[in-house]
Amino acid sequence: MLGIRNPGLYGGARLADIERVMRVRADALGVTLDFRQTNHEGVMIDWIHDAHERVDGVIINPAAFTQTSLGIADALGILTCPVIELHFANVHRDPAKVNRQVSLVRSVATGVIAGFGPSGYLLALDAVMQAITPTDFTQGRDA
Repeated sequence: MLGIRNPGLYGGARLADIERVMRVRADALGVTLDFRQTNHEGVMIDWIHDAHERVDGVIINPAAFTQTSLGIADALGILTCPVIELHFANVHRDPAKVNRQVSLVRSVATGVIAGFGPSGYLLALDAVMQAITPTDFTQGRDA
């Protein structure tokens, strides 16, 4: 329900808009993008299992499964590729929503991106690419 549910918090971008922008970026980077969405925990777990040894990175916005799904966390834990946990909102910003600050996924994620809305997907793609081919920050530094 992206773009429909709580647009004041999550913005008005629809999932199709994000996918379109992500495909443009992926094409520019020369990578193949497998973009999926489901509301069903078991389907998501099956997709993650299918990704094992088949993909170079995973970007996942687990939404409410972040706090509730040991199955998704366990499935992600078998992956050997970078895993980026993504959230539109900064889930740490509101101390009154402490239940949203718990993440079962975080312990198996390479990194977490939160609070950048739809742009977080582009940041996550860059993070996966960086994890796959790290920048050498020691080159060209002053002595």
